[in-house]
Amino acid sequence: MSQLFTTVLYDPIFNALFYLYHVIPGHDLGIAIILITIAIKLILFWPSLSSLKAQKSLQDTQPKIEEIKKKYKDNKEELGRQLMKFYKENKVNPLSSCLPLLIQLPILIALYQVFFRGLQVDAATHILNADQLSHLYGYLRAIYETTPISTIFLGFVDLAKTHNIYLAVLAGLAQFFSGKMLATKKAPIKTAGAKDENITATMNKQMLYLMPIFTVVLGYQFPAGVTLYWLVTTAFTLLQQLYFLKVKKEQVTASNIIDVKGNALKS
Repeated sequence: MSQLFTTVLYDPIFNALFYLYHVIPGHDLGIAIILITIAIKLILFWPSLSSLKAQKSLQDTQPKIEEIKKKYKDNKEELGRQLMKFYKENKVNPLSSCLPLLIQLPILIALYQVFFRGLQVDAATHILNADQLSHLYGYLRAIYETTPISTIFLGFVDLAKTHNIYLAVLAGLAQFFSGKMLATKKAPIKTAGAKDENITATMNKQMLYLMPIFTVVLGYQFPAGVTLYWLVTTAFTLLQQLYFLKVKKEQVTASNIIDVKGNALKS
């Protein structure tokens, strides 16, 4: 299984990275990382957009779901029926946000491993170590068996080194704005289940701030090449969310216009 993963995913992505590095003017590994990250995100654009839609739908219907759970908490059989009825009526699939992620996960793991393991060069010669050279296809291997690799991005960021606070903070900020954008603002709910909903809202708010901190801490510990990948993929996700929310807003506006026209005709 490990060999299949390496052959089908890791090796093609690894070779694509070094092919880009080879053909890019100036041979900037950071630019190659940015380009291949964007390329992979574009390939996964529609599956991840589908996951985003499902996630937002579940988030928007969560208060009603919690209300149903509260009402039928002592009758598990009826709770199951009511939840299935609710999902069907509102066209919500609780698993639909997970399935696209499961499709993407192996590719994202391979991409992460390429950036985490693939930038290992000999400190003296700057040539890829023997293990990583073995993953290159013949044409590229023949070149990089003797050609040094520059891990410097934009002339001053060493992508092979850890503790790059600037990239870590930028990745954390991107993570914060990404989470903030999807956060649902709700008025206080004064019902019997309000206490539970307030606890959930508090936990979500905490995660909004904890995830960026977590990102900064890990990004600071990781090689800068990995943190750069993290920053680019989160920034791309942020743009994808902007696109999704814009389209959703336009759909809601169009639906409201149709409703208004329909009511006017009835009158």
